[in-house]
Amino acid sequence: MFNPLFASMNEVLDEIIADYASATYAQRAEMDEKLRILRGMSDVCIEQWLLFEEKMGKYLQHRTEEHEVEKQAPDVELSGKHSELFQRGQGYYKLNMYDEAIREFEGIVRSEPDFLLARVYLGMSFLQKGDTSEAYRLFHLLIHISENAQMKAISYNAMGCIHMLRRNLEKAYEYFRKAYKSDPAVIEPLFSMGLCYEHKGKLEFMLE
Repeated sequence: MFNPLFASMNEVLDEIIADYASATYAQRAEMDEKLRILRGMSDVCIEQWLLFEEKMGKYLQHRTEEHEVEKQAPDVELSGKHSELFQRGQGYYKLNMYDEAIREFEGIVRSEPDFLLARVYLGMSFLQKGDTSEAYRLFHLLIHISENAQMKAISYNAMGCIHMLRRNLEKAYEYFRKAYKSDPAVIEPLFSMGLCYEHKGKLEFMLE
């Protein structure tokens, strides 16, 4: 946008520099007028550029401050991850003590309904316990209350696993596709493991 303008200005200035020494008095007067106009154009460009830089600087500073506030704001979906209650529930889950894990995670969900990771663990606890109906209900609810792509992917994958257990293969693959579409990065490792499978009568899958 500015290149043609400055190219024309430079062209006029180059002509003045080349011809001024040998020019007549009248020609010099004309060249002086051109120089005055060029100087005015240059001053306007500089002034507008400085105003633009000031405006841009203020906006970028505002964006930086907003970003810092966003980074400091707690993620309500994961905010309780390091709480004693959550870690206790997670410990029960890892020890295959699913009744105890369910008790802990149900308490967390009642007090912190927006803490979605606790809802994920609650659903997985029911799933591991063998209560696929309640697990399915919880994951179906999670899909509708969360905008988090990772949470949706995990929920769709779990629902697909439930359909696999029920031998509803067409429905299972439908949910696996939805899981992959929601967040391919989360689901790709599960695909490499066959998404979910039964081992000695127990459902196996990854959950960190």
